[in-house]
Amino acid sequence: MYKRFYNFDLSDEVLNALSEMGFEKPTPIQESAVPPAMEGLDIIGQAQTGTGKTAAFGIPIIEKGKRGKVPYAIILAPTRELAVQVAQELNKIGKNKGILSVPIYGGQSIDRQIRSLKKGVDVVVGTPGRVLDHIRRKTLNLKNIQTLVLDEADEMLNMGFIDDIETILKEIPAERQTMLFSATMPKEIIRIAAKYMNNPKKVAVDAKNMIVLKIKQVFYEVREEYKIKALTRLLDVEDPSLTLVFCHTKREVDEVAGKLQQMGYYAGAIHGDFTQSHRDEMMDKFKKGDIERGLDITDVSHVVNYSIPQNPDSYIHRIGRTGRAGKSGIAITFVTPREYRQLRLIERSAKTRIEKAKLPTRDEVRRAREQEILDEIDDIIKDENHSGYLAMVDELSSRYSQRDIAASALSLIFSDMESDEEDEVGLSDLTSAKNYVRLFMTVGKRDRVKVADIVKSIASGANIPGKKIGNIALFDKFSFVEIPHDLADKVISSVDNSVLNGRKIRVQPARAKKSVALDSVRAV
Repeated sequence: MYKRFYNFDLSDEVLNALSEMGFEKPTPIQESAVPPAMEGLDIIGQAQTGTGKTAAFGIPIIEKGKRGKVPYAIILAPTRELAVQVAQELNKIGKNKGILSVPIYGGQSIDRQIRSLKKGVDVVVGTPGRVLDHIRRKTLNLKNIQTLVLDEADEMLNMGFIDDIETILKEIPAERQTMLFSATMPKEIIRIAAKYMNNPKKVAVDAKNMIVLKIKQVFYEVREEYKIKALTRLLDVEDPSLTLVFCHTKREVDEVAGKLQQMGYYAGAIHGDFTQSHRDEMMDKFKKGDIERGLDITDVSHVVNYSIPQNPDSYIHRIGRTGRAGKSGIAITFVTPREYRQLRLIERSAKTRIEKAKLPTRDEVRRAREQEILDEIDDIIKDENHSGYLAMVDELSSRYSQRDIAASALSLIFSDMESDEEDEVGLSDLTSAKNYVRLFMTVGKRDRVKVADIVKSIASGANIPGKKIGNIALFDKFSFVEIPHDLADKVISSVDNSVLNGRKIRVQPARAKKSVALDSVRAV
């Protein structure tokens, strides 16, 4: 019935804003929720991330509101990231009407938030704890609230916010519109709805079917120690615009991000152990395209489950981060041979088939890299950024053909890339001699480190003779060192986290891959 947004009888200001945001037609949750919400009815919406639920409650809030000095609507969200995201989307919907939405959350200066509230806002989007702080300080006036939204109510329940929410509800006029959106409906959420809502209309969409229909889903069978290689091959060949990588634990978040950075990829890590300022910085870089991996951003083209989700709901939640606003997306899952049972459980729950795919071959990676270099050379010539090297080419031209000169230059580039391809991901032999083990060190030529520096560092740090150190391979950003088996643990414990040429270094076995992962939906 409501196949276009103009069927909702919206103002030109809102329709134009939705068009500018790239919205073409309502999603099922918007079709179900917007009309009764526009009539002022209370709404219970069962919908997950990626279904368009923010616009489902955001469109009525903006359409019915007017610019003022005190908020007429408040949205409670479980996390800082969601609060910021919702506020940003509402500001886009409301920009032509001049309606201002402001996020308030812990981790940001409360004084800054107080100044923003004093200037006058129309919609407050906040986490329960910080909203309660403002209420107690009397810096947030909720007496004119006409609409309340509880977004991701089950997540707020899981995070222990229910008591805070009930305290906040007592500060809001009883005569109001209340909308509650939740992926699941546990008993406590049903109790809240029954106690604080007035004959709510229930709307729901089959989020699983909706998500899987528009997202291409594939899995790759990958042994734990080869996951980094698999990830980099996919990034090289598919060349995604923005990619979101999920793991299980904070420790693997740091490990995966660190390894990607060592291999020259623009990667950023986010999880709960980082300060809020670091999280804000990473998110800002991700939005601008300065890093290739991040969290909860529109236009994410690829989601990668570096470690298979621990339950089917987590899988749906994760892959819902791509394919936003009607766009297509790709969900990739790495599965070890022992995890097939978990994969089949996810397929049954999501009512989908996750197709097995083959990783790109080394030749495909090479072709992708060749095309990338051709494009870069094309840009350099167009921008005339090569003029400083023309004299060198003229000198070589007196001895060789330009064809041979260009091919030799490319040979230098590709031989270096091929060395990195083999050694960085640890596919070469563990040992180069029978009684030696190969160690990986996070320093290289760019750190102005020489072979002699590494020998001296290991010999003095581990108190072993320099002559016992085997071959050393020095690359731009890292190095490989051969150490006798019986001395390897001593070298690692003595040199790891030491300082060389002013830089803290890490040392580990070249093929050591610890089975730890990136923190559910909050770490990237």
